[in-house]
Order: sequence, then C-alpha cells, then structure tokens
Amino acid sequence: MVDAPPLTDRDRAFYDAWAELLAWSRAFAEGRDDAAFVKLADFPDYIYRMERDYDLPVIVMSASLARPSNRQPVLMLTASPRRAVFKEVVVHPFESHVYRHLKLAEDGKGLVEGRRRFDRERFEALANALFDER
Repeated sequence: MVDAPPLTDRDRAFYDAWAELLAWSRAFAEGRDDAAFVKLADFPDYIYRMERDYDLPVIVMSASLARPSNRQPVLMLTASPRRAVFKEVVVHPFESHVYRHLKLAEDGKGLVEGRRRFDRERFEALANALFDER
C-alpha cells in the first residue's frame, strides 16, 4: 500500500470548500440553458485509490463551465492536489490573463481571495457576467 500523509483538519476544510464551489458550479449550469458543467480531471489520489483508501471528500480536481453547443470552456476551476504544500483553487475565465487564486479562509470556512470571502453570490456574479458577455 502507498503511504500518504493523513489529511489535516485544514486540508479537509479546504477540500470541503472546493466541493462546495463545485456544487455551486453544477447548480449554475443546471439553472441555465447556455451552460454545462464539465468534469476535466480527477485527483491523482482517486485514480490510484486501489493502492490506498480514498479519503478526500471529492473526486473532481478540475472542472469547467462550458457552452453546451460546442463544449467551449467559459470558466475553468482547478484545485491543488493533496501533495501541494500551499493549497489553492484557481478560478480562470477562459481566454483571459486574469486568474483568481483562492485559499482557505483563516476561520477554515469557505474560500477567500485575499481577505475577501469568495461566496456563492460572488461566484454567480462572475459566472453570469462571463456567460452574458460571450
């Protein structure tokens, strides 16, 4: 069996916040005809789960919100793998040089961009703006 360091409480909270962001993405896509949630990649831990127990609360490492007509990504989301020392979520509007780097809030509840909480309202405002402009 391959050894993996156990998840710390902060690591678990980070991946719980990531799972919440993915849930917002799925809900956003379900609420619009011009958006689709697309899984892009699984965590390596899930891929090699036969070698050890899988203990992350989510499987998806990378996903996008895309146009259903051509599967063209509009907004890409990626989380750091377990082995990363500094865990972050990258929110990347496709064809843009602007990236948002989110980390776990100091209180361990949700993600922040700098000191600003990245909540569902901010996520939906960003996604709506991207889908409405294209």
